[in-house]
Amino acid sequence: MKCRFCSTPLHDVFLDLGSAPPSNAFLTADALNAPETWFPLKLFTCEKCHLVQVDEVQSHSALFASDYVYYSSFSRSWLAHAERYVDSAVTRLGLNQKSLVMEIASNDGYLLQYVAARGIPCIGIEPTGGTALAARQKGIETIERFFGNEFAEEFVHQRGNADLIVANNVLAHVPDINDFVAGLALVLAEQGAITIEFPHLMELVKHRQFDTVYHEHFSYFSLHTVKAIFATHGLRLWNVEQLSTHGGSLRIWAAHEHSHHLQKPAVDALLEKEALAGMNDLTFYRGFQSQADKVKNDCLAFLLQQHRTDRKVVGYGAAAKGNTLLNYAGVKADLLPYVVDASPHKQGHWLPGSRIPVLDESRLRQDRPDFVLILPWNLREEIIDQLGYVRTWGGRFVTCVPDLITD
Repeated sequence: MKCRFCSTPLHDVFLDLGSAPPSNAFLTADALNAPETWFPLKLFTCEKCHLVQVDEVQSHSALFASDYVYYSSFSRSWLAHAERYVDSAVTRLGLNQKSLVMEIASNDGYLLQYVAARGIPCIGIEPTGGTALAARQKGIETIERFFGNEFAEEFVHQRGNADLIVANNVLAHVPDINDFVAGLALVLAEQGAITIEFPHLMELVKHRQFDTVYHEHFSYFSLHTVKAIFATHGLRLWNVEQLSTHGGSLRIWAAHEHSHHLQKPAVDALLEKEALAGMNDLTFYRGFQSQADKVKNDCLAFLLQQHRTDRKVVGYGAAAKGNTLLNYAGVKADLLPYVVDASPHKQGHWLPGSRIPVLDESRLRQDRPDFVLILPWNLREEIIDQLGYVRTWGGRFVTCVPDLITD
């Protein structure tokens, strides 16, 4: 196996979670009678560029098929985040009715709806059929394709260049990172801007967020590695923002190397912070396995203790990160009888691997569990606020990452 960016042979193991089914491969009732395919889930660190990555053990197109169940618009906080971003980007870049905004992995139109509302031309690139349809129903033009260099050439020939390219939480999902970034450079207008959001590897390590590892995430990034990848394709990072989303993310602003965008001090400041944390040395990446194991063992011990004392624990949020945690810990329906979720696209299905059923939230009021285990811990406050009624019968909330916390 070689690094997907610089082709250096990979030897250093960052994390080994054994094997698991794809985290968004939810099961139908019929599928419960068929075998599931589990794939190795093992990450390596490149000794040259320090890109943390998993081998592509399942094809990109299989992971992001038409029945993909993640719809961005079911999180209120994520919609608010998108709206704030659009307000800021439009003002900062002076976008208007003559501009073109492209979003890659535009999902169900969660972000572009705010661009369209301002009368700014926009287009989504989204490979999964269900979410693309949902976006079109919002009036968002959506091309149902994977983005890459070949697509970029076709697009520029037919439609021209984009003044703003948005790509939120997709960089990690790309198996051929060089092809993807080369495509960005091709589509971007001469003085245009690219903004990309992705979970920050420094925060993942610091807060033991091993459950954000799953097959759809091919790569895990530091700023210094992303800077090197973009520079290889003639793109320059001119600003970076540190965000609270997804447990700690970065939003980078990039442009063509010779564009007029002036580099902000935040870029060098964060590069220095990463260097001081040791991210430019392999030592930083070693020892993460024991941190992941502690989170897993603490979670399992909690569930076993509640089971022994006849306290009922159920889950909230059929999130991919929850599936990583449950499958690595070997949790089944005897310890967590069901998970509730707000998305009707997940309700009536079963979690991959653990085969725990996904139910409507109304089941909580019916059963009055002692504990609600919040699997998407990054939305902890939003979910606790939404489920405040659980406290009326003495119910409590639990999260396992980065530490076991009961509230």
